[in-house]
Amino acid sequence: MNYGKIAHSLGVLLQVEGMLMSLPLLVSFLYREACWLPLLIVIIAALVIGTLLRQIKTKREKIHAKEGFVITALSWVLLSLVGALPFWFSGEIPSFIDSFFESASGFTTTGASILTDVEAMSHGLLFWRSLTHWIGGMGVLVFILAVLPSSADEMYLMKAESPGPSVEKMLPKVRQTAFVLYAIYLGMTILNILLLMIFGMPVFDAFCISFGDAGTGGFGVRNDSIAGYPVSCQIIITIFMFLFGINFKLYYLIIFNKFREILKCEEVLWYAIIYGGCVVLVFLGIMKDAESLGIALKDSAFQVSSIMTTTGYSTTDFNLWSSMPKTILVMVMFVGACAGSTGGGMKVSRILLWSKQLKSGLSRFLHPRSVKKIRLEGKTVEEEVLRNTNVYMMAYFIIFAVSFLLISLDGFDLETNFTAIAATQNNIGPGLGMVGPTGGFSAFGGFSKVVMIFDMIAGRLELFPMLILFAPSTWRRK
Repeated sequence: MNYGKIAHSLGVLLQVEGMLMSLPLLVSFLYREACWLPLLIVIIAALVIGTLLRQIKTKREKIHAKEGFVITALSWVLLSLVGALPFWFSGEIPSFIDSFFESASGFTTTGASILTDVEAMSHGLLFWRSLTHWIGGMGVLVFILAVLPSSADEMYLMKAESPGPSVEKMLPKVRQTAFVLYAIYLGMTILNILLLMIFGMPVFDAFCISFGDAGTGGFGVRNDSIAGYPVSCQIIITIFMFLFGINFKLYYLIIFNKFREILKCEEVLWYAIIYGGCVVLVFLGIMKDAESLGIALKDSAFQVSSIMTTTGYSTTDFNLWSSMPKTILVMVMFVGACAGSTGGGMKVSRILLWSKQLKSGLSRFLHPRSVKKIRLEGKTVEEEVLRNTNVYMMAYFIIFAVSFLLISLDGFDLETNFTAIAATQNNIGPGLGMVGPTGGFSAFGGFSKVVMIFDMIAGRLELFPMLILFAPSTWRRK
């Protein structure tokens, strides 16, 4: 294990987090709020400790797959721990576990919250809370690869942090790919902010909500989430949530005029089909009780976009809907967005691969001698990808079942517990029951919150880095 390189990488992470924390510091100065002091203390500590860690010498710069997973998992745990300190030091979230939960929820773009009154929080910490979504959306290590030179084997870091069953470089160098991804990400975020401001959203709110859109998070700055904003703003948010749930490879292909390859984007096509079908079904389920058909269509499109992309914003209390539309929302919780997007969940690409494997398996029962390769987006899927996809499914449901059992010790109802784990492991935010859009996670005990913190980070990192981090064989000397 290359401990020196791990320490160096964590040092870089702390320095980057400290610099990014200067943005909410400026906001706190602008609004003349007392939270500037805890922010400044954490910034100085992060920069100093990060600088010291970077001084640790390493015998070799190259890292292997195991070290890439360990660096990624430790980075996200450390990122969330340090990100929790301003909440805790300021006293706005008195409990460290609650602060850690809120921070991890932000960076993993989950949007599950322990706060009962969001509007009571200072602007500086609200801004930091929303900024964690934007930082975590595309991935902090991808950001570091995009802006800082590195001599390490960068592909291992990108594979460990990026969502989806497989990761490929769009350009010859990993750093170039990371830079293009972040350029697209930043451009779309700026466009989102400008459109919300044009259609009447306050400047501060436009920044915070756009950070949530971009990272497909869900932290709002109002207690009613998005319900209090104009319908025009709700429509813009609906569109951008959907767009950020698309594989960013599509935007790369559009920018570089590779239109033939766009036609092969099978996952994006099915993402749109699933989304459209679910909107229709939810609309049919709520139209009778809605104020008008227009509002029913708007809320259907918004909530399916919000839950499927794992953003978690709400324009209505869908906890009050009938059984059928709520069932649709729970189902798309698991489907999630596209691989290569900022969304969570299992990903549409994995659903497609499992469907194709099922079809292939049934075909072999009928034609035992037939040999058919599984293809996705015009390419033959390698056996390693299929194997990893199946291992992911097993790990996913084992973690889900164990977590579901552990938090049930708090004694809450089945609907609350089941959707709480679905919402955290899939990085969605709200669930049903007590954790619905008007509820929250504050009632859970400290142990259950730690379980869900693990689920949020594991879900964001596609499970494997966190499992490898806690595997005894990872640290065993050979």
